[in-house]
Amino acid sequence: MASMFTCCFGCCGEGGSGHIPLKEMPTVQLDTHHMGTDVVIVKSGRRICGTGGCLANAPLHQNKSYFEFKIQSTGVWGVGVATQKVNLNQVPLGRDTNSLVLRHDGSVYHNNEEKNRLPANSLPQEGDVIGITYDHVEMNLYLNGKHMHCPASGIRGTVYPVVYVDDSAILDCQFSDFYHTAPQGFEKILFEQQIF
Repeated sequence: MASMFTCCFGCCGEGGSGHIPLKEMPTVQLDTHHMGTDVVIVKSGRRICGTGGCLANAPLHQNKSYFEFKIQSTGVWGVGVATQKVNLNQVPLGRDTNSLVLRHDGSVYHNNEEKNRLPANSLPQEGDVIGITYDHVEMNLYLNGKHMHCPASGIRGTVYPVVYVDDSAILDCQFSDFYHTAPQGFEKILFEQQIF
């Protein structure tokens, strides 16, 4: 019996063989490999300033994704979804088929066409939180937790959260631990897990 405990504890001790360390799941954040040349990313990949756009490091693979942006300082900005083909040096986004964004003036653009617009009395201000849901067909917007009933669609392919800034705008991205509860059926962005 004693030899059984010795073997069991001996195998589990430090440096013991047979144990595979668990890999930490990566954190969803802004991707410094997919950003404009004049963009500055700080706060562990959660804050954007400077001029230009940046994609998140995780595509929206799941059926119903939710993420948020908080306006820390106003200026020219936009938030939404985009493919990796988007030109992150050319703001505002929404000029081509590679991005679908809410702009600071309340308009939602895709392929250089206004797809929708926030109500005039609901333009986001400094300190406001913009929530975005995406279900592979439609993007919907929330302002401080309130549904804006401002759907937009048209983008195709693998998309990522995108944000751009200019004219002193500063935005923070929230990909988990949200300010507001995600709408029913929507959840934080999940990395696609590969099992071998």
